[in-house]
Amino acid sequence: VVERGRTEDEDEDEDEEAAEQRRLEAKRSKHEEFVADGDQTMKKKSPNFVDDDGPSSYFELVKNQMKEETARSRAILDTLPDNTRQAMEGFRPGAYLRIVLAKVPCEWVENFDPTRPIVIGGILPGEEIMGVQQVRLKKHRWHRKTLKNQDPLIFSIGWRRFQSIPVYSMLDANSRHRMIKYTPDHMHCYATFYGPLAPQNTGVICFQSMASQQASFRIAASATILEFDHSIKIVKKLKLVGTPSKVFKNTAFISGMFNSSLEVGRFEGAALRTVSGIRGTIKKAIKPGEAAHGAKDGGMREGSFRASFEDKLLLSDIVFLRTWTKVDVPQFYNPLTTSMMKDTKDWRGMKTVGQLRYEKSIPIPVNVDSIYKPIERKARVFNKLHVPKALQQALPFKSKPKLEQARTRQTLEQRRAVVRDKDEKKLATMVQQLNTIRNEKVAKREAQQAVRRAARAKAQGKEDEWRNALKKDAAKKRHRERGKAEAARARDDGGRKYAKKGKK
Repeated sequence: VVERGRTEDEDEDEDEEAAEQRRLEAKRSKHEEFVADGDQTMKKKSPNFVDDDGPSSYFELVKNQMKEETARSRAILDTLPDNTRQAMEGFRPGAYLRIVLAKVPCEWVENFDPTRPIVIGGILPGEEIMGVQQVRLKKHRWHRKTLKNQDPLIFSIGWRRFQSIPVYSMLDANSRHRMIKYTPDHMHCYATFYGPLAPQNTGVICFQSMASQQASFRIAASATILEFDHSIKIVKKLKLVGTPSKVFKNTAFISGMFNSSLEVGRFEGAALRTVSGIRGTIKKAIKPGEAAHGAKDGGMREGSFRASFEDKLLLSDIVFLRTWTKVDVPQFYNPLTTSMMKDTKDWRGMKTVGQLRYEKSIPIPVNVDSIYKPIERKARVFNKLHVPKALQQALPFKSKPKLEQARTRQTLEQRRAVVRDKDEKKLATMVQQLNTIRNEKVAKREAQQAVRRAARAKAQGKEDEWRNALKKDAAKKRHRERGKAEAARARDDGGRKYAKKGKK
């Protein structure tokens, strides 16, 4: 018997069938695993699921351990006596206690009022330190007056109430805290004051007076504590003024700006500017009496210095130096002692400058130099530019002066008399008569138009009067109907609400 051999095509077909079978088996196994994982996930999401294998995450493990430890501690404490349990656990919330206070001022005991409740709290060790702190403050929109710089304010921070003197400032583009005289109306500013330190982001309420009979709104401002730092630097602008004593090409001697050479030395290299906009720099101080031949008074004064500019100055120029000076925060702290007084109205803190002036009838000081005055500038007269004739002849034609003197005598055409003949006189007379007739017609027409405009305005006024009355009545009727509809809708909504409650 002769067997037929297998061809290569038949072997390849069998290999493809086996590979296809293996792929189907792999897909089936993966599908079964996916279905099993989905069923397990749905079970875990169920509220009644209990995992026998243990917690699903580390968080669940720690949470279970804490619950077990709390249950064991509570079971142990339940077996102890009350005294031992209080010593270990402390007093439970809701328990009535008797507290003994030591080192209490005698005024507090003498003026104790049982009708005023006392709230006892604790202060952290860091809050007992005194220092300078900065807050972000905003004037309350219901407070009528604007808060003035360095006027005393009463701060309520946590458990403390005290009076201090704040310094207001704004942060400019150069990260510089610039002092301001008054608080802005609708935006925040910075306030720096001296007092007991408090944690950051603590809320602050500010008052100007603690009187309960105050007619206006009492809360002056609200703030938030930002930081406490003794090195907080607050500055204000300082403008120093000087005048030139001697002027050279690009150099000038300036006097009247400083009082000593030491002050000049501190500002060497500072930028100067004149009223006309010429920029300069301080170079070096000049000793008193030096360059006496150049000064007006026979010698340079104390505090004079040499400065260089980008252009030549005039003796009438005014030189400015713009600088900044530091503002110190007053170290004033006055705690409120209302609990040690029989009547809280008896407490009086530091008064503001405005209150002192009002009580003592002192007028507000007026600096005459600060009052705005009309600007009167004298017209400057410049001398004519005189070019010698020899120089004019040497100049090219383009640069030679080409100015002619104004003619003082009239020309022949201007001096010649005009004599009209008979026909020209008749023509001029006729034109004048026509113009007179036209002017009379225009005047009569304007008078008639004025009368018509007055009558029209009178009629329009009467029409507007009855139209406004009609509009007012229609608006009243419309608002009355809208109010009735809203009231009916409110009654219907209330009835539905009570009906729903009754069904429940």
